[in-house]
Amino acid sequence: MQPILKSCCGLDVHKSMVMACVAHGPLDNPPIFEIRKFSTMTNDLRSLSEWMKEYGVTAVAMESTGIYWKPIFNILEDDFDIVLANAQHIKNVPGRKTDVKDCQWIAHLFRNGLISGSFIPPREIRELRDLTRTRRKLVGAMTSEKNRVQKVLEDANIKISSVVSKVFGVSSLAMICALLEKDDLSADEIAEMAKGKLKKKVDQLVEALNGNVTDHHRFLLKQHLGHIDFLVEEIKEFDEEIQRRLVPHEKEFEDIQSVTGIKGISAASVIAEIGVDMSRFPDEAHISSWAGVCPGNNESAGKKKSGKTRRGNNYLKATLTESAWAAARTKETAFSAQYRNIAGRRGTKRALVAVGHQILIEVYRVLKTGDRYQDAGAEAVTERRSKNREQRMVRELKRCGYDVSKVVA
Repeated sequence: MQPILKSCCGLDVHKSMVMACVAHGPLDNPPIFEIRKFSTMTNDLRSLSEWMKEYGVTAVAMESTGIYWKPIFNILEDDFDIVLANAQHIKNVPGRKTDVKDCQWIAHLFRNGLISGSFIPPREIRELRDLTRTRRKLVGAMTSEKNRVQKVLEDANIKISSVVSKVFGVSSLAMICALLEKDDLSADEIAEMAKGKLKKKVDQLVEALNGNVTDHHRFLLKQHLGHIDFLVEEIKEFDEEIQRRLVPHEKEFEDIQSVTGIKGISAASVIAEIGVDMSRFPDEAHISSWAGVCPGNNESAGKKKSGKTRRGNNYLKATLTESAWAAARTKETAFSAQYRNIAGRRGTKRALVAVGHQILIEVYRVLKTGDRYQDAGAEAVTERRSKNREQRMVRELKRCGYDVSKVVA
């Protein structure tokens, strides 16, 4: 191995301590290793920075250990080129596992250019990422609270979900709140609260709301509904802050929404996960592999095995899957045609992953070129599929010894 860094540092990161190893010396001689232990308190991390500067360190490598690498990165990012390595890619040989040997191994690999860095977006994108990910958690918490309300209503023998498609719509929520004040609702009261098509279901609603609501049920419902109201306000505040953080990237935010299936918060989530600078990803295949939405590559002895997707950015994959669901329900678009073609042969789950993969490719192209997405339409996808099928059948016939020529009618 040929060294490429005259002075570098490898960090073995833990929750309360970090083991640092500086590898320095002429490139044509074996390196000299200097090893020290620091705590992860802010003052000690600043001491770590000064200690590395004494040896002329300009580049630092460390493992992406949970969230413990973040405070170290925040302190060192202004003074050093930091490479965040996937722990799976820099494992030491078995039987040599100590903190000292780990940091020395990282420094040795880094000095020889054998560590590839993970994608770390700029600080403003990382902060936006924190906001969108927390918002997703809040939405999940609100969904859980709504499920708990459903559970309490069922326990109280209130069967409103059997009549109303949206239990938390304006009409049904008004009826649920009314049950917190009184045991029975008259048909006139229910008719007054019913809106739109529900006015035709007053008799069914009377039967559905005739339950056994106790004080215990009312207490639980008040707590759950109050928590839902709180979460709604929290999500609203997060939406406002996310929009404020997106102002510098307004053009990219608008351009991404030209891709079928991506609107609003989905576009914000995509920017938060991949940023707006696509120079970090050499091509669309690279970003697809990083996200974990492309087919896996598993071949041995000339035989191709399972092509399931590998692990990737789960937040981005979830956003792409949601966008794929939305795109699949559009009419006469390229994504909806692609979804139908694959779902009929491979099932809905594989079809969603494939559509999400294509959506990410289009987003990459939009951010790379600055041009808005233009949908090719369902007909173009169908024609391309027919042409590929025709070519595949011709190859099969030629493989069987037939001479095939196309006759145009």
